[in-house]
Amino acid sequence: MAEISIILSEIEVKVRKLIDVKNQLVEENRRLAREVGALREENEALVKTNQELHDKINNTTIVNALGNNEEEIKEGRKLIKELIKEIDQCVSILNTKE
Repeated sequence: MAEISIILSEIEVKVRKLIDVKNQLVEENRRLAREVGALREENEALVKTNQELHDKINNTTIVNALGNNEEEIKEGRKLIKELIKEIDQCVSILNTKE
């Protein structure tokens, strides 16, 4: 009878430990879910900022490209190509983070 009591006590200790581990995992899961939500919001804000900057760059480039000088037009086109490459890189980086 004493052996059964000892075995039951050991089982009870193990069950309590499992319950503690389960509670810790539940809390960690909640924390990670909050973190994912915050990261999604940050990502959305960055995408919005990226788009706003992209639009601003396009507007500035268009204004600059409207110069009468052939050299200014070439510079504007070169700038547009460089900006497009940079924007593509930014989009690529954002897509890899998702």
